[in-house]
Amino acid sequence: MTALQDQRSTSTALPLSPRLYNEDLAPTKKAGRTWSAYNIFTLWANDVHSLGNYAFAIGLFALGLGAWQILLAFLVGAVLLFLLLSLSGFMGEKTGVPFPVMSRIAFGIHGAQLAAVARGGVAIAWFGVQTYLASVVLRVMLTAMFPGLAPLDTNNFLGMSTLGWISFVALWILQVIIVSFGMEMIRKYEAFAGPVILVTMLAIAVWMFIEAGGSIALSTNESLTGGEMWRQIFVGGALWIAIYGTFVLNFCDFTRSATSKKAITRGNFVGIPLNMLFFGAIVVVLAGAQFKINGQIIESPSDIVQTIPNTFFLVLACLALLVLTVAVNLMANFVAPIYMFTNLFPRRLNFRSAAIVSAVIGLVILPWNLYNNPVVIVYFLGGLGAILGPIFGVIMADYWIIRKAQINVPHLYTEARNGEYHYKNGVNTRAIIALVPAAVIAIVIALAPAFSAVAGFSWFFGAGLAAVFYLIVADRKSRFRDVDGEALAVASVH
Repeated sequence: MTALQDQRSTSTALPLSPRLYNEDLAPTKKAGRTWSAYNIFTLWANDVHSLGNYAFAIGLFALGLGAWQILLAFLVGAVLLFLLLSLSGFMGEKTGVPFPVMSRIAFGIHGAQLAAVARGGVAIAWFGVQTYLASVVLRVMLTAMFPGLAPLDTNNFLGMSTLGWISFVALWILQVIIVSFGMEMIRKYEAFAGPVILVTMLAIAVWMFIEAGGSIALSTNESLTGGEMWRQIFVGGALWIAIYGTFVLNFCDFTRSATSKKAITRGNFVGIPLNMLFFGAIVVVLAGAQFKINGQIIESPSDIVQTIPNTFFLVLACLALLVLTVAVNLMANFVAPIYMFTNLFPRRLNFRSAAIVSAVIGLVILPWNLYNNPVVIVYFLGGLGAILGPIFGVIMADYWIIRKAQINVPHLYTEARNGEYHYKNGVNTRAIIALVPAAVIAIVIALAPAFSAVAGFSWFFGAGLAAVFYLIVADRKSRFRDVDGEALAVASVH
């Protein structure tokens, strides 16, 4: 145990465990927190406008939803996301702890590894995939600026060209450098990237509107009507929750440094409902304008960027998309595995070294091959992602309903048998009993062809059933104490 831990253990009733505590896992001090409403907003300004979200949203247009139906689907999803993210975010602001430590409350000091690995494992794969997608944009930009590089994009080594490798490794290094400076650098980068991408996407939409002669198609020639239309609207709204099912889990990784609950509420409101409606308007203009021009439906804004006739503006647009994709990757896919590895090996890894381990794994799995393999994307990542809903359900039911937000923060870092979160050998078997059947049902609904009509709602089925199961089996006889973690807290900027 370090001198720092020795000092802090004297201020708690039970000794701190070096297997559960280091400065990256410690709670943050209330004083000096830096994540304001603007910083929370810029998280969503970046993440909502990700290329993956545009591909999903434009897909709704391709399915036959028109302008108002798409906006309604986004509004349904936005309202639900605002509520879920506020509940998740408030937990981080109150306790000051990252997601792996937060999971100890419901799953136990050792059982929490299950939740942390499930979240972090999905994130590592998507970190690699998103870095690859960004490298594709970088290749477009480089060949536009330097046509002589085109021959480097024709060969193949381990599934990617020489130029592809150069682009991927360059972006990989950039992200490692940013993350190596900690959460404060991520906060500053997100704050910079948010306005850049909002202005860029608005500019692209205005350009497409002008290209289409000042009007757009509000729907395709095969628009849905009646019951199928309403089903797709609500499926679209539900899929927003599934897309953010990973992020609602570990939102506390960011809000643990939030200045107040009011900052979280304001940032979430501007960043989710309002920003998602702005995003929806951009989607409608891009898809509708392209459809009016040539009857085609684009797959992503990068398709439009490649058609910009002016090299200067094409390069600016590519740079903005790169800024966006890096911002999304940092917040959604890099922070979670860093805390996962720090939680697994607190005596060996800190934030920076855990970032390097995560990034190396994201490289050696050759993520472009994963992305090009539908079986891996749908069954492995889809199946693993389906269990995140049940994990969320257990944690929310335990924190808000069973404990009523009464948390003994110092006991999250002790292995003493009389610690509140020791349960049985460090595992809350009641949480596992609730999680397993809900996860099985969620996976079946998500992946089995027989349930394809309701597959979009698998996250809700999993989260809802897990919460209900947990409320049935949870221990309601224990008395809970609300103790803050200021005695063992560290500065939020570290």
